[in-house]
Amino acid sequence: MDRKLIGKRVVRNEDPRLLTGHAQFVDDVHLPGMLHAAFLRSEYAHARLLKVDVSKARQHPGVVAVFTAEDMGKDWFPGPPLVSPPPTVKDVVFHSRRQVPLAKDKIRHAGEAIAVVIAESRYIAEDAVEEIEVEYEPLPVVLDLEQALQPDSPLVHDDLESNLAARLSQKKGDYEAARRQADVIVKRRIVIERGAAAAMENRGIVAHWDAQSEHLTIWDTTQAPIPIRNGTAARLGLSEHQVRVIAPFIGGGFGPKIMMFYPEEMVIPWAAKQLNRPVKWIEDRRENFYATTQERGQIHDVEMALSRDGRVLGLKDDFLHDTGAYDPYGLTIPLNTQSHNMGGYDIRNYSSEFKVVFTNRIIATPVRGAGRPHGIFVIERMMDAAARELGMDPIELRKRNLIPPDAFPYEHQIIDQAFAPLILDSGNYKAVVDKALEIIGYEKFIKEEQPRLRREGKYVGIGVVPFIETTGVGPYEGARVTVEASGKVNVTTGIGTQGQGHFTSFAQIVAEQLGVKVSDVRIVTGDTSEFHWGTGTFASRGAVVAGSAVHAAAKSVRQKVLKLASKVLEAPEEELELEDGAVRVADIPQKSISLGELAVLANPLRGAVEPGTEPGLESTSYYGPQYGATAFGTHAMILEVDPQTMMIKIRRYVVAEDCGTVLNPLILEGQIHGGVSMGLGNAYYEKLHVDENGQLLNASFADYLLVSSTEMPRIEVAHLETPSPLNELGAKGVGEAGAIPVPALFAQALENAFYDRKLEVLEMPLSPNRLFELLREAQENEKSV
Repeated sequence: MDRKLIGKRVVRNEDPRLLTGHAQFVDDVHLPGMLHAAFLRSEYAHARLLKVDVSKARQHPGVVAVFTAEDMGKDWFPGPPLVSPPPTVKDVVFHSRRQVPLAKDKIRHAGEAIAVVIAESRYIAEDAVEEIEVEYEPLPVVLDLEQALQPDSPLVHDDLESNLAARLSQKKGDYEAARRQADVIVKRRIVIERGAAAAMENRGIVAHWDAQSEHLTIWDTTQAPIPIRNGTAARLGLSEHQVRVIAPFIGGGFGPKIMMFYPEEMVIPWAAKQLNRPVKWIEDRRENFYATTQERGQIHDVEMALSRDGRVLGLKDDFLHDTGAYDPYGLTIPLNTQSHNMGGYDIRNYSSEFKVVFTNRIIATPVRGAGRPHGIFVIERMMDAAARELGMDPIELRKRNLIPPDAFPYEHQIIDQAFAPLILDSGNYKAVVDKALEIIGYEKFIKEEQPRLRREGKYVGIGVVPFIETTGVGPYEGARVTVEASGKVNVTTGIGTQGQGHFTSFAQIVAEQLGVKVSDVRIVTGDTSEFHWGTGTFASRGAVVAGSAVHAAAKSVRQKVLKLASKVLEAPEEELELEDGAVRVADIPQKSISLGELAVLANPLRGAVEPGTEPGLESTSYYGPQYGATAFGTHAMILEVDPQTMMIKIRRYVVAEDCGTVLNPLILEGQIHGGVSMGLGNAYYEKLHVDENGQLLNASFADYLLVSSTEMPRIEVAHLETPSPLNELGAKGVGEAGAIPVPALFAQALENAFYDRKLEVLEMPLSPNRLFELLREAQENEKSV
């Protein structure tokens, strides 16, 4: 009998609850006496806060309390620094400025919270917010990254000499020497604009303080329940054991929910404790655009040095990164960009300096990809520009520079977001590229189909883009596996879940070790009362880090099961097998005992035990990697553009992915599909527009375009497996892979489609209107030559 479950297309355990409405989300929490909160948010992006008069709001019927920064007294202080600057890089400049619970004295971005109304209903609270009177002194708004660094720029933070939040340089080899030896130097400026994560479920929090037990329970749409527990306890002067944080089912995280200690997360628990009543706040969609963190804003000045035969001798990239009004998340995003700028290529000489800039916009924190799409967009745009300059086939140029299989582990001699050396652990990159080319039918398309389509007057292009994804970063995660008297298995871990399929993938890992059905494994995630240690769900690390901890704990329980069963069945451990929820002697199958019976025997009510015996069939294990496992993939796309309307149709979309050992192909493909959807939005639809006053011009789904089912193509997925040597599962992450290469792929396919227009795409995201403008500019440039 085949007992292997890892790698099987097991249908998700959690789906029945989700599809029948039995899964609990934060807004499903209803408690007796619960109050509701609404926030007054700034109309201005930059202003002095001269006066906040809440007297009328406090008199509004049904209002229980109104709080401002002044009302919080000594409990008003900024959120904690979430990620410190790397200690291993010299001469780092970093000015830590964190978000505050409620604005005091100065507003630094539109939508910043000024006051909170707590009332018997959300309707009453919203009405009372309208009665708060605020007097502002508008200030010049800081938006443009380059202008923000000028000596005469207005300051976002008055205590600093400039709007420079941070500066960091990294080098590998000697770029200047490589430049002198090069036959060709390619230079480009690349601009990447902001977008929103736009999760289906907005943020929300419910806090309940029980004064009798002195215990605080919080339901939060967070990707990091354990750090939220620890930080909230510290802010409120409580023991960590007095605080329970539950991250239930979450309708999409995508990064902004790994941001911790938003103003609402600091204010709502404090207010609940002050009032001794439960308080709920659920973000509405407009708030989400103004108050939930965003990502992507960068400007790159890039230079690539090449030999005439197409070898990349060196790469230089100096760039600006928009951190918004505060920088609690440190340098995670620009470090990710910096460490993905070389992609999967063997580039020996590299130089990069980034400057992080304060602006009057909402904070930038990771959004799916977290700086990686920027780096891949930079290197892949430069590869295409270099191919044109050299007159080479762009695929051949890429293959010529890919890291070969015998070069792994490949050390890039810089650090990544985890402050660990950027080491690519394993891979066979050329094989993955070849697989994508084979499935898309690259040679046949460019030699036969594309010429025919062009003769018909159609603009159809092809793109092929490889990429890396650093995944599975530390520090650690843990898991506890318990065989219960019923024979079923309970697994708890500290990470939360936002749709990744943890309830199934983790169950497969345990079921394979213990010989039970996947449906007999119960998974508990994101509840600090169930598991006390961990970091969170981010950076494509759930399967790699938490999954490895689950695997280790399951193996330990398996050993306990075999040891006890060996005594009970009077047979050597090596002759025993676990199958169908029981342990049996391999050649005498009728001689067996169920896991449930063993669990009872492992926890005797009376009698003596051998010294050192641990009760129960239970084990807790932790896993922390020395450095992250790096996945690799290649996306290929055939795209048709209507030259009149600039509307697009994706004819084919292929993904060849190597994320190590595949735990569940069904779940993996779902992750890739979702990532591609987000990547397409980042490429052609989802751009946040602000005016000169820092006001969002498309802060609703009527104006902010999301990819829908009508824009999504059918996605063909192929798997190649190069197991990671860093964990026993051999797993690498894949949660962000679908989104990372899409903007670069889209740009390449567009250029290929408009073969007769000399189009070059050096910005993202585009739109039909912006594409029309770029084509017009290309035409005018061609006429002027």
